[in-house]
Amino acid sequence: MGYGGSSRALVLGHLLRACGVMALITWLYYLAPLDYGFGAVAVVALAGGLVLFGWLVLRQVGAIARSVHPRLRAMEAMAAAVPLFLVLFASTYVLLSRDRPASFSEPLSRTDALYFAVTVFATVGFGDIAPADGAARALTTVQMVADLIVVGLVAKVLLGAVQTGLSRQPERSGP
Repeated sequence: MGYGGSSRALVLGHLLRACGVMALITWLYYLAPLDYGFGAVAVVALAGGLVLFGWLVLRQVGAIARSVHPRLRAMEAMAAAVPLFLVLFASTYVLLSRDRPASFSEPLSRTDALYFAVTVFATVGFGDIAPADGAARALTTVQMVADLIVVGLVAKVLLGAVQTGLSRQPERSGP
């Protein structure tokens, strides 16, 4: 793919949309009413959010495969999927920390919970914030397993959709 003027504008448009979606998800996370305790409602909300996440990824697979620019579409899909995934867990960590303050090595603000969710996702280990009781460790374990699924399976499925989209396009001459 050459990067002439219109190609640059196309890439820039996709990048701006991706950044906008990430900003919107983060903004909504900070606005969400997280003033109820950790319990069945929080667990059901997390499970429902993960089902929604899976449904959105599956919808994106078809859109990527049909796209004229599948690589850019896949980048946009990941820019929406990963932040959504992370704020689902961060929201649950906030609820758990507020309901059971001893669940973590320190009380978690929304920013702390998002930091912790990203730390777990990035597998950089625990430093300043760590799960301190069974519920926090169980929830963190669920996120770690889900992280492996997101990194492995979802990335593979999205990349497969890119390959499908590229194979449907006519041969191009040149770079």
